[in-house]
Amino acid sequence: MKYAFAMPTFFRIFAQPKTNNKHIIYMHNTRKINDDLIYVGASDHRLALFENVYPVPEGVSYNSYLLLDEKTVLLDTADASVAHRFFENVAAALDGRTLNYLVVNHMEPDHCALIADLLLRYPDVTIVSNAKAITMIGQFFDFSLEGRTQVVAEGDTLCTGRHTLQFFMAPMVHWPEAMVTFDTTSGALFSADAFGTFGAIGGNLYADELDFDRNCLDEARRYYANIVGKYGTQVQSLLKKASALEIKMICPLHGPLWRSNLGYFRQHRECRRHSGFHACRQRCARHRYV
Repeated sequence: MKYAFAMPTFFRIFAQPKTNNKHIIYMHNTRKINDDLIYVGASDHRLALFENVYPVPEGVSYNSYLLLDEKTVLLDTADASVAHRFFENVAAALDGRTLNYLVVNHMEPDHCALIADLLLRYPDVTIVSNAKAITMIGQFFDFSLEGRTQVVAEGDTLCTGRHTLQFFMAPMVHWPEAMVTFDTTSGALFSADAFGTFGAIGGNLYADELDFDRNCLDEARRYYANIVGKYGTQVQSLLKKASALEIKMICPLHGPLWRSNLGYFRQHRECRRHSGFHACRQRCARHRYV
């Protein structure tokens, strides 16, 4: 019996020569976002319950981004379930370069689980995050943090060459240590769990490559209601900070990226069919998983 399978259009295979003239074939799944930024995340299509609570019939993505400037910067890691693909993606995107910085925006295990393994592969990397997150790293892992961290506070910046990253605290969106990172050069906001969506990512990385209303809006509502919606005051505080920035792209840790129509989420906080989302969740079959 013969089997056939299809690969996404951005699936790549490359060979790395060895001294004995044989080749090891590496398979990676990355996508170029702009000249300096590469998507290195991965999706889990097998997971039934996100955080062992929320059904994810369409899977979930664990987004991660690699900035290739004079200094290289990885923005968050990924869940242990996608470790093999993630590290192949990072190695392929670095293409032999060393990794200089790891920015940790959020310390939930689905985004920080691979920090220790990353340090084994890139022992000279500097971890950049706020004081609360650095404390949590020391509690989560056994490796020494001495000489390996750079603590940032509200509004601090990190220059990597052509790009300057600026950091803004986002406590309780939806963990106490959460922060977001803004690339002042490209206008990309790395928004941690804010602006996220349930659902795995296939060949379409951007929201404007999808029929978002038909395929993703229900999962975006369900994600917001269950993950960050209960922290409305903190969400509004973060939105106020974001409104002062010249954002050109939103890069969340779950779901598709936003490079156009950035006001979409604000426009769809309430269901079009019912007076409000809380009423909608009681009556709308589309939100049966909430």
